Amino acid sequence: MNIRDGLGQFDPRPTAKFALSKASTFVASAGLVVDEVSGTRVAGHIDLTDEHFTPWGVVHGGVYTTAVESAASIGASEAVKDRGEFAVGVHNGTDFLRASKGGRVDVVAEPLQQGRVQQLWLVTITASDSGKTIARGQVRLQNVPLPT
Repeated sequence: MNIRDGLGQFDPRPTAKFALSKASTFVASAGLVVDEVSGTRVAGHIDLTDEHFTPWGVVHGGVYTTAVESAASIGASEAVKDRGEFAVGVHNGTDFLRASKGGRVDVVAEPLQQGRVQQLWLVTITASDSGKTIARGQVRLQNVPLPT
């Protein structure tokens, strides 16, 4: 979920809100709600419904991959915004550890490494009711200058 203004343009302001209403249609449909943001932690949740299911009745892995990429990008961009930069994903490796038939999942992203040029973030998605890990991903991101 990128920081976007009402016109869909990147908004680098520190006060910009992370809201589904400001995300692209694709990202918004994945359903990540961001509850906490800093340059060292992003936490949120998704309420998974049948709209997220495959034809076989389980949550599509693309939902998790999108949440992993989004949470890592938000945190990594927050970490470098004071330098006039944002972060773009260059690799996303998401593992799907158990099938889910819906319900709320918690999404937590934290950096494993934050350098001048690149960052590596770990994102864990757990079932809210059981605490079991559903999916886990790592995203390597490149720090790049904000567009003018």
